[in-house]
Amino acid sequence: MEWLITNAIAALLLPPGIVLVVLLIALWLTWRRPRLARGLVFAAFLGLYALSTPFVADSLLQALEPAPRDPLEDRSGQAIVVLGGGTYFDAPEYGGDTVTAPTLVRLRYAAHLHRALKKPVLVAGGAPQGNHAPEAQLMKQALQRDLHVPVQWLEEHSRNTLENARLSRLVLNAAGVQRIYLVTHAWHMRRARLAFEHAGFAVIPAPTGYTTGFELTALDFLPVARALRGSSRFFHEAAGIGWYHLRVALGR
Repeated sequence: MEWLITNAIAALLLPPGIVLVVLLIALWLTWRRPRLARGLVFAAFLGLYALSTPFVADSLLQALEPAPRDPLEDRSGQAIVVLGGGTYFDAPEYGGDTVTAPTLVRLRYAAHLHRALKKPVLVAGGAPQGNHAPEAQLMKQALQRDLHVPVQWLEEHSRNTLENARLSRLVLNAAGVQRIYLVTHAWHMRRARLAFEHAGFAVIPAPTGYTTGFELTALDFLPVARALRGSSRFFHEAAGIGWYHLRVALGR
């Protein structure tokens, strides 16, 4: 229930939900404060347009992403930790739940690191929606069956990145693992690294899925659904980073 409430609130506060909230406020103000209502409609229109363009969305995500650096240059890590990126429910072509495309991007890079480093792998992800198979189990299946990489540990009870870090710490403490290669999307790395360092890990960032492009064209200034999702992801991460810093400051 907590996961559902948190995500429902986030949906209203992040694009495009916040745009709809502003439009509803403008509608309510139409007869009372018409000038203000018109201003809100205009602001909502401009905001929706800007956040729906690949140029703005990609620029926002790139502001979150760390500078590319090959984690293979540092051989001191003791384990590879891969964070889940969602579940593909009831996949008809696979006959059941499996990992999503973003999760597969992370697993592929983890497999690349494992082959180069020969370090053991932990996969992290629970079942926040109450589904039967935790994400970590699906990640293990994909890594072992499709990418032929063994998985040594599972963290399968977390509902968010903070819990990923805390529960992974409990799993890896018993193995004496202190220094990890952390695999997640580049736009998620800042928040993930903060959570795992606060949990007590020494983190070697291993980001993947950078926001890249071929060349800038007029199409980058036209609205598309993909860009709106990227903009929403930026604000979600920015809010999460701020919230994590607050929790760390409060000692929670």
